[in-house]
Amino acid sequence: MKTFKLVIIPFVFLMISGKKDISFNNNQSAATASCYIENTSFQPGEKVGFTVFYTVPGNFLNLSAGAGSFTTTLEKLNGRSVYHIVGEGRTLPSYEWAYKAKDVYETYMDVETMQPLKFVRNVNEGGYKKYENVNFNKSANTAITNEGVYKVPTCVHDVMSAVFYARNIDFNKLRINDRVPINLFLDNEIFQMYVRYVGKETISTKYGKFKTIVFKPLTIKGTIFEGGEKMTVWVTDDNNRMPVRIESPIIVGKVRIDMTSFKGLKSPMSALIKKY
Repeated sequence: MKTFKLVIIPFVFLMISGKKDISFNNNQSAATASCYIENTSFQPGEKVGFTVFYTVPGNFLNLSAGAGSFTTTLEKLNGRSVYHIVGEGRTLPSYEWAYKAKDVYETYMDVETMQPLKFVRNVNEGGYKKYENVNFNKSANTAITNEGVYKVPTCVHDVMSAVFYARNIDFNKLRINDRVPINLFLDNEIFQMYVRYVGKETISTKYGKFKTIVFKPLTIKGTIFEGGEKMTVWVTDDNNRMPVRIESPIIVGKVRIDMTSFKGLKSPMSALIKKY
């Protein structure tokens, strides 16, 4: 039942996996990568819940297969103020007989620079376990992991910090098809990533009707995902940039991840047109 592997963990881990050495098309402009971005979208105390749906091939049956959440707190790390952001994903009890998984990903982002200082990955998927602890030395531009010390770019993110960095992108300053590059450190490698701005759209979920910003992140081909720009992400068209839906085809069927709850937002949820 590997169909649900990676599907039930928080959407961030699906969004940011990508290919090395990405080059930009000549007809598309690329925003310049920057180490600094102002945090306008989230604050300590924010908690967001998600449900993962799996669409069975050949019909429109959506199965609730998993759930996830993001929680943000303000803490101290080596004397610096950091956002401690925890992403959790798990299979729902009704599916644990087929495939039981619980994954926890954590990032510690410097409040002033929005750069990660520490990353923790604790994965337990169907008996497969992996623990990873990464410390970023910003003065030396290195990442210290369980397996060694690796050189990294000045501006670099882990899979968690990359998503919260992306939430603060000012999409109103972008043109359709502009790409925003993000350097990512994952599994002791550097990935040159981007998200491509698609436009704006009003969508309806089980939670309500939202005005949204739409973009497509690059994903890598693997055992589940087809790779390329086939994943689509909808975030609220307000200061929160809250992800309300992610959709992606997989090798068998389709995955949809919907926001189901939120509290402690930094700004009013003005993108919500109607709550169902």
